[in-house]
Amino acid sequence: MKAKANGIEIEYESYGDDSAPAVLLIMGLGAQLTRWPMPFVEALVARGYRVIRYDNRDIGLSTKLDDAPVPNIAGLMIARFFRYRPKVPYLLGDMAADAAGLLDALGIATAHVIGASMGGMIAQTFAANYPERTLSLMSIMSSTGNPALPSATREAMAVLTKRPKTKDLETIIAFGVRAEQTIGSPGYPVDAEIIRANVTRDLKRSISPAGFGRQMAAIVASGDRRRALARITAPTVVLHGADDPLVPIAAGRDTAATIPNATLVEVPGMGHNLPDALIPVVLEAFDGLVARVDIAA
Repeated sequence: MKAKANGIEIEYESYGDDSAPAVLLIMGLGAQLTRWPMPFVEALVARGYRVIRYDNRDIGLSTKLDDAPVPNIAGLMIARFFRYRPKVPYLLGDMAADAAGLLDALGIATAHVIGASMGGMIAQTFAANYPERTLSLMSIMSSTGNPALPSATREAMAVLTKRPKTKDLETIIAFGVRAEQTIGSPGYPVDAEIIRANVTRDLKRSISPAGFGRQMAAIVASGDRRRALARITAPTVVLHGADDPLVPIAAGRDTAATIPNATLVEVPGMGHNLPDALIPVVLEAFDGLVARVDIAA
């Protein structure tokens, strides 16, 4: 299904009773809505929620901004280092406005907002910019943009930045499998055939390397967001893998320290993915978060 929101079309899926409290799921860099595991969605619906997962702009079946250039990431990083405001097609704030526009289109006033990786950055920005619409915030394997934080491992950075330029589907699938295995959770391994099936499914649904580049530019150009995150008033839980090679655990700790009264959940053995085996851990953290919301209400 598609909704017109914030001047673009957003592909979304809605599960559960339309009148139930809403949970908005926001996925990460270059990742489509399919990356939210259906067992997780179904578990939330069974708990009495309406669950919405969607494709961010420039990815999946949502609007591609192909009239906009793909900025040079190295140039953007240099500009940020010298405190210049780089020019990019959009920022994380625009992507948070997409989320608000989607809720408007669906007639949803407030939602529990869950974001993973870049989706966590968007969810944080949503909570900061739309406090009256945020019932709670769950930031998973994400960061504040603090430039002092440690960087990804060399191997993880390589699969993020050295993507194949070929259009050969088998080559791209093989790279996707290798990338998932590189950044995945050592304590929650996923069978290679399952990874391959998921990667193949997503690539056949949509391939958008230019969108990936523009989303990466949005992250870099948005820079350090700690001042905005300090405004967040919604009950918040920060869930982060202790073994994340792409966004190290220090980023989760920084996020929890920045957002007032946030609870930090560190998960041993978790890397930078959401395998089915981790769903009970995420659900337990969410249940605890919602209990805080109910008490506050």
